[in-house]
Amino acid sequence: MRVFITGVTGFIGTAIVKELISAGHQVLGLARSDASANKLAGAGAGVHRGDLESLRNGAAQSDGVIHAGFIHDFTRFKEVCEVDKIAIETIGRVLAGSDRPLIVTSGTALVSPGRLATEDIIPPFNPAWPRVSEQTADVLAGLGIRAAAIRLSPSVHGDDDKHGFIPILINIAREKGVSAYIGEGLNQWNAVHRLDAAHLYRLALEHAAPRARYHGTAEEAITVKTIAEAIGRQLNLPVKSITPEAAPEHFGWFSQMAAIDCPASSKLTQERLNWHPTHSTLLADIGNGVYTK
Repeated sequence: MRVFITGVTGFIGTAIVKELISAGHQVLGLARSDASANKLAGAGAGVHRGDLESLRNGAAQSDGVIHAGFIHDFTRFKEVCEVDKIAIETIGRVLAGSDRPLIVTSGTALVSPGRLATEDIIPPFNPAWPRVSEQTADVLAGLGIRAAAIRLSPSVHGDDDKHGFIPILINIAREKGVSAYIGEGLNQWNAVHRLDAAHLYRLALEHAAPRARYHGTAEEAITVKTIAEAIGRQLNLPVKSITPEAAPEHFGWFSQMAAIDCPASSKLTQERLNWHPTHSTLLADIGNGVYTK
């Protein structure tokens, strides 16, 4: 299969490229700079340069599309979500009526805060966190596209993770001189290694059902206190609780995510796609120095 990928030189995208090529697929990646183009060519993928017109052309040349690109600027989340929606719609117009697969990216964190998120839960629209990739894919599925969504864990971890949520927590701990959690720290995140996530993208591309949701979740629930303690040990910093009132000052814009309780299951995903995570856990990666090399 000839696969067009956005976000192809990112932390997860580079792993997807290797996964697809190793499975015999051809990859055409969207590159926005010379450095990205060179990185793609070095990985054995075709290079496609450009903008929205390039999205159209890249999709037209493909047997399937993985949309893994996203602007990870959470300080202007509404704006980048609108950019994401436009990109998905642009790709969809090209694929309409073809029954070609389109895999978009979403997250598990906001599916059902406070209770275990499962693949069959469809969250209501939240104007404060308007990531609408899933809803956009659902609309496109009605146009004859095998459009499905992968919901990624808030922590997709592994080597070369420079901009994810764990590096954010580590940078805050270094700046403040303490690894902190909010209240009792019993709120839970879920996690997945990026190589397991990349494998899931390939399986979804090959076997996805229209409007399906798949969870890129290897570990259902890890308390934020446990994560803070692992970071404290690795950085040799004290670990302490801070009050909810003090959280915005300590964590800044990240305080909402530091407080979220978002356990998530991948039981249905594992059954439906025969996906079984095998790589290291989040706490193992922190403890083994992956984030402090």
